[in-house]
Amino acid sequence: MIGSWEGQSIRLEVIGGKKISVPSGRMPAGIYVSVNVDSKKCWKSAVRVLSSDSLVVWGDAVTLSPDVSPKLSVEIRASFELGRMLGRGELIGRLEISWEGLLHRGDEPFELSFPPIRSVSPSLTLKITYVTACANDSSRLFEASDISLRASVDDCRIARDTDVGHIRLSEYIGGRGEVHILDDAMNYFELALDQCPVDHPDHAAALTNLAWARLQGYIRKDLRGIYIATSLLRDALALRPRGHPDRPVSLYYLIEALIWSYSYHAITVDIFKSAQLCYELLPLCSEDTYFRNMVIGKNGADYVIRACNNLPIDESDEGIYLRRLVLELCPLGNQHKPSALDKFAKTVKARFQQCSSLDDLDRNIQLGREVVSMCPEEYSNRVTYLINLAVISLYEEALPLRPVGHEYHDASLDGLGRALLARFNECSDIDDINRATGLFRKALASCPSGRPNRDTRLNNLAAALITRHDKLHASDDLDEAIDLCRKSFLLLKQDEHPERHKNLFNLSMALCSRFAQTRKNEDVEEAIGLCQHSLVALPPLHPDRYFSYKWLKEAYLSRYRILPNAVDLSLAVGNFRLASTHPTQGFPERIKEAVQWARQSEVYEHESALEAYQICLDLFDNHVTRSSLISRRHAATVFDGAQSLPINAASCAIRRNNLQRGVELEEQGRDQRWLLASRLKTPLDNLKSISIPLADKLSELSKRLSDAENSTGNADRAVADRAVMAYRRLMAQWEAVVTEIRNLQGFSRFLLPPLYEDLQVAACRGPVIILIASEYSCNAIIVSASGQPRHVPFPSLALTDLEMLKKHFANVIRDMARMDTKESRTALITLLRTIWDEVMLPIVDVLQHELKLPSRSRIWLCPTAVFTSIPLHAAHPFRMNADRSGREPCLEDLYVCSYTPTLSALIRARQTMTTRITPSFVAIGQDRPGVGQGTVLAAIDSELELVHSFVPPSVKFTRLSGDEATQAGALEALRCNTWVHLACHGKQDRENPSNSRFAMRNKPLTLLDITENDAPQAEFAFLSACHTTRGDENIPDEVIHLAAGLQFSRFKSVVGTLWEVDDAVARHVVEAFYKNMFKDLDEGVMDCTKAAWVLNKATYAVKKKVPLEQRIGFIHIGL
Repeated sequence: MIGSWEGQSIRLEVIGGKKISVPSGRMPAGIYVSVNVDSKKCWKSAVRVLSSDSLVVWGDAVTLSPDVSPKLSVEIRASFELGRMLGRGELIGRLEISWEGLLHRGDEPFELSFPPIRSVSPSLTLKITYVTACANDSSRLFEASDISLRASVDDCRIARDTDVGHIRLSEYIGGRGEVHILDDAMNYFELALDQCPVDHPDHAAALTNLAWARLQGYIRKDLRGIYIATSLLRDALALRPRGHPDRPVSLYYLIEALIWSYSYHAITVDIFKSAQLCYELLPLCSEDTYFRNMVIGKNGADYVIRACNNLPIDESDEGIYLRRLVLELCPLGNQHKPSALDKFAKTVKARFQQCSSLDDLDRNIQLGREVVSMCPEEYSNRVTYLINLAVISLYEEALPLRPVGHEYHDASLDGLGRALLARFNECSDIDDINRATGLFRKALASCPSGRPNRDTRLNNLAAALITRHDKLHASDDLDEAIDLCRKSFLLLKQDEHPERHKNLFNLSMALCSRFAQTRKNEDVEEAIGLCQHSLVALPPLHPDRYFSYKWLKEAYLSRYRILPNAVDLSLAVGNFRLASTHPTQGFPERIKEAVQWARQSEVYEHESALEAYQICLDLFDNHVTRSSLISRRHAATVFDGAQSLPINAASCAIRRNNLQRGVELEEQGRDQRWLLASRLKTPLDNLKSISIPLADKLSELSKRLSDAENSTGNADRAVADRAVMAYRRLMAQWEAVVTEIRNLQGFSRFLLPPLYEDLQVAACRGPVIILIASEYSCNAIIVSASGQPRHVPFPSLALTDLEMLKKHFANVIRDMARMDTKESRTALITLLRTIWDEVMLPIVDVLQHELKLPSRSRIWLCPTAVFTSIPLHAAHPFRMNADRSGREPCLEDLYVCSYTPTLSALIRARQTMTTRITPSFVAIGQDRPGVGQGTVLAAIDSELELVHSFVPPSVKFTRLSGDEATQAGALEALRCNTWVHLACHGKQDRENPSNSRFAMRNKPLTLLDITENDAPQAEFAFLSACHTTRGDENIPDEVIHLAAGLQFSRFKSVVGTLWEVDDAVARHVVEAFYKNMFKDLDEGVMDCTKAAWVLNKATYAVKKKVPLEQRIGFIHIGL
């Protein structure tokens, strides 16, 4: 039969497909058809997007030769990439068919049905015609060998591993959900990822496949830790910038993961981020596609809208921004739009009540009317919305009084324009700046010559045009702005207006911008002259002199960048100095200027860099001292560049060979988080020996300040505002008392940032090694009890190298969580060897040969920035001595390592060591935490029993577990006992470290709870929980983690974990630790300062029982 077709060819056209669905339920980027004649010849259609009714339209064709094989197979496959495809995707359906089965269909389109998926059978619409084969027919089959010629062996292996991963994952989802099948799938996806380095074109796809598999395990409760999936998806999205064909599907996967995370943990930042991503994704979704239906469906944007509508009112800029996002996600007619509008109206109303802005009032009224207009008479919430509108309707009476022609009509237009301009500066919506510009034009047109406010109308329009130019770079805007500024200035000059200098600033800014484009020297010279003129007109302490200095500095820098001249750079630095130190300007503006000064000094290698860093840190110190606890952290994040400031400052001092200054700067900056709180808890024993009245007065004010600080976050704005004013009055009194104390002999530096001689005390029991990870240099400074600090450079390490090392550690530790304990830890060993060779070996050389530090001495590691995420204590050469006499010793063979968040933290711990008191021990365990706090921990009870068995009988022992292990119960136990063992889930909150927490029965025990808890007799804590020593990712140079919080609340010695530990495996470490801790007690006294030695010994003792990554996860902090 086949022979009768010899010499003929058949054109197979794939017209379309119906009832297409992916077996695993994963969102496909597209669908394609594969035709395979034999193992060597195949053809693939284009990848087409699935329509909203599960249809696919192709219209692709292939020319086949029936004499090649007696049959062919047709496959429908899902591709998870629209761009470069990784592997063959997921199989939807396969059908083998003979040529007879095809050719008897005739030349009319026919339907080919495939086996059912979830009781629905997908099908293809095909058409066959006879054709004469052409040698250059591009639609013919291609050889499989052609692919191998174009793809490397590695790429083929990556594709094969990926395909097997898809098969196993589909089996896991479609079958009974056996965990070993999921593990197989993830192993294959990880193999693919391991073969795709960051610069590999398939790296993003490999990340996505692994993340999606982890997400499915999390949804089915076979895996813990959704943050791993979200982290992988974030990394994949970062590799697919705007315009990338696969960015939409990456956005979708990340949204899905964040929604699942929010549904389990109710962390607001997850749903906020989901709303932002939905806002970006929706415009990228074509109408009438399956993809768009899923994005806007009940488990997509619809869920995000509902969740956001249920969030409490937040009148901050972030809260307003979120409400705008939610409205954008609600198209006209959406059932949730009235509720979203109502929430927006209430948010704007709350801000009006806080800030008294008429623009917020107008917006509130507008939104309220929109809500009511969208609700039919019978709508259940219509009455509520009407009441909300009526509450503010009294304020509306002034609006009709300013129609066109009214003498204040221009003021109303101008006010709305300023509000839009302010919103543009926050949200960068081009419509806002365009509308603002239009309103300012109308306001100017409504304010004819001779009107007293015409200069303001001119200046505001100029400001909007300058702002729009900065965004859109339209030169016409700049020229018009300069013309308007000159007209405004002339009007004020004629009237000798006392505020005319303010109009000079916009003109100077515009002239500098035009000089940067045209390089016409007359522009920048005019800008300089205008700023100098404003300085002549202003008194020495006028607040606006700050702006004169600021714009004069900008003018000199503009000219220096185009025409490099050392004089201009020196003049710019001089004005940086004057602006940063101008006493009548507020701290936020001065800090921003000092940060920029430091940055520009680094860029141009100017000698003033160190001075700039010092001024910036001093300003920041003063600012946070006057701020509440919550706003201190916000202050750190709003100043661009402030996050890395302390480490860059230390690096600058090191590069200038001023190591003592480097230590001082690093300490001053990194200890900001605990700065004010530590001042409020400073022991006053020395002061009492000199002046009891002053000590008592400071103690009383400190307590009142601490109480007042907690009241500033009251939900009632009126109460909060009164609390803020009271707080400031108390702070002024507190500072006056501190000034009085500093006048006493021997107290001149009372509560000031410590000098190097003060910090050196931290090294009295062993050297402290500060590890600096700056964008400018990576170094270590060794502080010893006497003499000068030692500098250890890392010439072959850059910050990017350390960030990559950090990422590798995270990946390896994650992978090893699923490995058998007997499997080799080669990847981890390689990383630990790198730390030894590149970081710790140079440090050990100095310790041994310069400091002559005896073996097994104590050392303290004080890591900064990226170093905080690397297990420095576990550095190990993993090789033999050169003479083959034995293995080279590792760091923990040589020395007993501890960590300290800062040098001051170590000093504070020693200062609070009191005379021995009656010891008491509490073991707190929570195996069944409250809803959303984590899974059941089966080994907790047995761990608490184990701990109890080692506690000396003479020591009072308390056990707190089950229903008794509540947040309040745990706090009381921490306050009343000297020793604590805490076994539960630990969670580090990356977005808000103060919310990092231990899981309890009713609600979490947070870092904020711990730091506010006073535990005067506390000595030792063992934190048998996850993520207790990971810091703040947004403020990497400040040390904010659970273990540091316990140390701050007066625990002198703490054992914690760097990453997730298995509770059953951890039992071995716990047993070995307490067995050695309470062995051979000296006169029955429990000594918390032995903890570091004991932990070192315990981790060595369990070497054969506990995997390497679990052993090195335990670290000691403090004395």
